[in-house]
Amino acid sequence: MTPEHPEDAVDRIVRQWAVERPELDTGPMAVIGRIHRVADLLEAALRPPFAAEGLGNGDFDVLASLRRAGAPYRLSATDLTATMMVTSGAVTKRVDRLEAAGLVTREVAKHDARGRLIGLTPAGLAVVDRVVEKHWANEERLLAPLGAGERAALVASLRKLLLALEGR
Repeated sequence: MTPEHPEDAVDRIVRQWAVERPELDTGPMAVIGRIHRVADLLEAALRPPFAAEGLGNGDFDVLASLRRAGAPYRLSATDLTATMMVTSGAVTKRVDRLEAAGLVTREVAKHDARGRLIGLTPAGLAVVDRVVEKHWANEERLLAPLGAGERAALVASLRKLLLALEGR
């Protein structure tokens, strides 16, 4: 490695495997290992603005999904689950916490007595609007080492990989 290209944790792992199993191509590990490491570090770095409001990452996801839905900031439980790409059980636990905190409401859907609508309370709307600004500033800070062109290239590459992994 050089001063312009310092060694990261994945370089060390890849180098060790190259010594121990030189017949194996470590190229995929160099990519996947970095994606995993970046995801772990981002997960930890994204928590503080949520925690400052007494929220977990998943709680913010519920509030943000409802906010993105637009006024009146309500979604059916099924639609909320679909926008979050998690299990209905996980959504139920998050909604339970947020309802207890007075940030969301649950009401019976008018068109289906078995269905439930989850909606932001005025307090929930205030929290998500305040936290989203801090969240975006935090994301900008985390991406500051990358220039606009690097970000665009990373977005394109990750989109291509995500679409392939999603089977599309």
